[in-house]
Amino acid sequence: MGQYLCLDRGHAAPLGATQVRDHVNFAIFSQHATDVWLGIFEPGALEPYSEFKLNPEWNRTGNIWHVALAGLPVDFEYAYRMDRRPNSEPHIHRYDPARWLVDPYAPVLTGGEFWGPKPDSLHRRSALLRAEYDWGNDRPLNLPLRESVIYELHVRSFTRHPSSGVSAPGTYLGLTEKIPYLKQLGVTAVELLPVYEFEEANTDRFNPALGVTLLNLWGYQPIGFFAPNASYATDKHHGAAVTEFREMVRRFHDAGIEVILDVVFNHTAEGDERGPTYSFRGIDNAVYYLLDERGAYRNYSGCGNALNCNHPVVRTLITDCLRYWVMEMHVDGFRFDLASVLGRGVDGEPLANPPLLEHLAYDPVLANTKLIAEAWDAAGLYQVGSFPAWGRWAEWNGKYRDDVRRFVKSDEGMVPALARRLTGSPDLYAVSGRQANHSINFITAHDGFTLADLVSYNSKHNEANGEDNRDGANDNYSWNCGTEGASNDPAINDLRRRQMRNLATLLFVSGGTPMILSGDEMARSQNGNNNAYCQDNEIGWINWDLVDENADMVCFFQRLINFRRRSDALRHIDWGPEITVEHTDVFFHGTQLGQPDWGTGSRSLAIELQWHYERLFVIANAYWEPLTFQLPDLGSGPLWQVVADTADTERRVAPSQTHYTAAPRSVVILEAIE
Repeated sequence: MGQYLCLDRGHAAPLGATQVRDHVNFAIFSQHATDVWLGIFEPGALEPYSEFKLNPEWNRTGNIWHVALAGLPVDFEYAYRMDRRPNSEPHIHRYDPARWLVDPYAPVLTGGEFWGPKPDSLHRRSALLRAEYDWGNDRPLNLPLRESVIYELHVRSFTRHPSSGVSAPGTYLGLTEKIPYLKQLGVTAVELLPVYEFEEANTDRFNPALGVTLLNLWGYQPIGFFAPNASYATDKHHGAAVTEFREMVRRFHDAGIEVILDVVFNHTAEGDERGPTYSFRGIDNAVYYLLDERGAYRNYSGCGNALNCNHPVVRTLITDCLRYWVMEMHVDGFRFDLASVLGRGVDGEPLANPPLLEHLAYDPVLANTKLIAEAWDAAGLYQVGSFPAWGRWAEWNGKYRDDVRRFVKSDEGMVPALARRLTGSPDLYAVSGRQANHSINFITAHDGFTLADLVSYNSKHNEANGEDNRDGANDNYSWNCGTEGASNDPAINDLRRRQMRNLATLLFVSGGTPMILSGDEMARSQNGNNNAYCQDNEIGWINWDLVDENADMVCFFQRLINFRRRSDALRHIDWGPEITVEHTDVFFHGTQLGQPDWGTGSRSLAIELQWHYERLFVIANAYWEPLTFQLPDLGSGPLWQVVADTADTERRVAPSQTHYTAAPRSVVILEAIE
């Protein structure tokens, strides 16, 4: 024991390290450990300058180990060692008393301040958050999903490219310098890929062409769920990442833009039995992870392990974590990666009423917080439309993505599916008591082709990932418009840009909540890589020169977003009569009014939307010949005006009030205007 430290029994709550007047209370859960040591470290030190052996008779309440220390220096770090004696089941209780473990509740983790060094868990430590932050009047914005336009981005990739022009590339504060761009684009929320502490250098992948080690850029390898990633901060001191993250959120809120976090509670960076130990495995492996009868890790995440999310202790950890990000960090919502894992029981089977998902749906602190599920996992469980929701959970609508892609590439038999997707997927969400806005509609996301690549490649090209092109999805429903990859043929390039506009236009006229992938509005390509998780380079970064090079695409997206945000008819597409809210009236047409063609050979559909005095007519023609559509009679007064025609982006006046000829492979939006 250090001579300047005073030891007291402490308290079992709250978990983590908490400053209480003149001392710090430490509390950590472990049901199966018999021996627990707390080490106090100087910043960056490999060995503690003081270590305390906790007495199970004195420093333990139930399954919580706790101690109070006074006289600690301001910038101390801490970690735990744990053991189980005797340990007759080392394959289940994987204790290693030689290894220092980080605190699962720590809001600050050290050792990861700089991006990319080879991981060494011995250098990962926990630290106390002491910095205060003046939020002023800031709070979560609580914008309804109905009013939302979500923009998915990666903090580092968004400004890391030299063309970004920001003062601190790849950081929280660097991202805030792009707020004027996002504000002008018109989005209402940014959805950030993982921002908590993760291990980016845990891969053994090499780029075969360049022979360089690849990093886990996206961040789906969590180490600590409470601590914002220190490498995304400009200041490398303890707690600076917390302060800079808060400053980022406040600046976004000042601009009226929400912050949604992509959270990964389905697995951790510890992987299977061959992986490193940072925390959970060494604290209580049998509680935190799903294990089979032999003690092997059940792997529903594709990353080596799966968290035991419906164990009461893990459930509490996740709830406490989400509450922390809402109350202390002011975030507006969460997108849950591979959320179907969160609904599995201890035997790995899907639960009919998963306690965790139900608890989050009804948690009073999270009542206004957006909860968005990626409603599938890596083991084949696919719950789009059937995810346990309690009328509360929204979902990434993977069926929307696939159906709209297939319609635009002119697959046969897709018109009925398109009708369902345009009207908010009632076949998926009405039966579970949800509304259209619970459908998060997207054409592209971080995982998969970019919008430009979707119309430029028939097949994935992931050779640079070092896995012989085995990784990434094989079924992309993409079409290269006649040649694979970059083309110098003006006709092919014109068709590709029209197809991009077609996909974007259908997205923004669909019932539900639209989400776009960062860079799609500027026609960004990843050279056909549909799994760029490890490409911390120009493949994975946003090239801001594209804003000028493809200014027409950027302007087209701006117009679509702004139109949607002012259109009550689009934002109130929903179903009746079981819903209680007023909703848009929807009518389907073909080339003739009231005669939609639902046949296998049909590749076109018109949809009429009426909301009070607002009236829209949308034509979707995926046929390779022009088609002429009869228009509804507006009577005297209003006229059909062109909001968008993907084949003629300059057209604003309808040439006729009785018929409209839609060019091959085009989408048209008409609005009745007095």
